Amino acid sequence: MVNEIMEKALNEQLNAEFYSAYLYLSMAAYFKNNNLPGFANYMEVQAKEEQDHAIKFYNYIIRRGAKVTLTTIEGPKTEWDSNLEVMEHVLKHEQYVTSLINDLVDLAIEQKDHATNNFLQWYVNEQVEEEENAMDCLAKVRLAKDNPQVLYDLNNEFATRVYTPLAPEDQ
Repeated sequence: MVNEIMEKALNEQLNAEFYSAYLYLSMAAYFKNNNLPGFANYMEVQAKEEQDHAIKFYNYIIRRGAKVTLTTIEGPKTEWDSNLEVMEHVLKHEQYVTSLINDLVDLAIEQKDHATNNFLQWYVNEQVEEEENAMDCLAKVRLAKDNPQVLYDLNNEFATRVYTPLAPEDQ
């Protein structure tokens, strides 16, 4: 069982993960509106992964005998000035999520909640991958900035990204 302090923090993160899904769907819509379906696909896959991350928190909260509290999700940004600005936003957002996860780990340690600390280690590792992917995509978009052929190739590359649901043991 988690205490009230940990329960509140886990629920905040659950809702933050759903916000991330909203944000990536908004980015997907931006790319669709700008005739970049491959970029849109990349963001739609990202949104599904964020939903998985939220459901993982949801399941954990319930498994620990705590109450899930879903709150209103703030509407995400919907307009950007460029593809580059979108990808910069992705990296900034993933760095922010990493800080939230790190704060949760710190809280779990402070609360001597070893089970939650163990649970959160999956997210610590996941955020390393998320930031690495964001940095890689940002670097590629920077290369494509003034080159339509590179942008075209990158759009085709992003179109190949496929959603892979979490394995049952990771849910």
